[in-house]
Amino acid sequence: MRTRWELARIIVLAQIVGCIHIYAQTVHLPIPPSQLVREVVYNELHDHERHSYWRYWIERHSPKESLLEEQVETAEGPIMRLELKNGRQLDAADRLAEEGRLNRLLSSPEEQARHRQEYTDDEKRIGRIVALLPDAFLYEYAGMDGGCYRLRFRPNPDYPARSIEARIFHSMSGELWVSATYKRLARLDGHLVENVDFGYGILGRLYKGGWFRLQRTRVSATDWKTVRLEVHMSGRAMLFKTFARETSEMRGGFALIPPGITLTQGVSLLSQDQVDCNLVSPVGFTVNRSREYQ
Repeated sequence: MRTRWELARIIVLAQIVGCIHIYAQTVHLPIPPSQLVREVVYNELHDHERHSYWRYWIERHSPKESLLEEQVETAEGPIMRLELKNGRQLDAADRLAEEGRLNRLLSSPEEQARHRQEYTDDEKRIGRIVALLPDAFLYEYAGMDGGCYRLRFRPNPDYPARSIEARIFHSMSGELWVSATYKRLARLDGHLVENVDFGYGILGRLYKGGWFRLQRTRVSATDWKTVRLEVHMSGRAMLFKTFARETSEMRGGFALIPPGITLTQGVSLLSQDQVDCNLVSPVGFTVNRSREYQ
């Protein structure tokens, strides 16, 4: 009887060891997760420096309205044209307002300077946030998911979060998906695990429980683009004014365009039809501008 039990234990142990071996082979754990994240951040920051230029649609949802925009990336920052508002074609007043906005941008050096500065500030802000990932959090592998390493992260208690951006981001826990083949960021989910106070709570506070989700996809040999962004945050500002940030954004229809085009060329491109003369949003709205710009 004892021999039988010993044999059963050996079989069970062998199965456990086999499962561990299979898991290790499946997840491919050649480096610590923190090092993997560091390599991913390096790829994100350096590949972005030599990215291609794209044309695509963006569908934005907020509690007040939904907007469908077409966007073109230029050397001076992205430029967009509003196509649908709350699922409907723009009326005459809205179309006139869009034309006026674009014309002011092209005719005003001050507006162009502001546009470039906003683009530069956004790029720097994104770079700072991405650069936080390796040091601001502690990571652990959580398996494979759709060709991606799945990692859980939590705040690193030894990280000194000095800026407002760093304090907000460092107060989050969540999960990170990394392409196993390309070592690129495929998805990032985070939620606030504690309130974030500014000025000891006097100037403002972000309430715990807020969350965001970022999803990206590979659109070329070197380029990855955001296809979904969700931000759901609430808090209060100075003088107890409450606020909420509830936005949902989806992108698609990525089409490669000539690199380094100017704002003027970008506006001209927005006035041209796509190959199929249609711009289709994920919920089925279709914009056909082939008649307007022939």
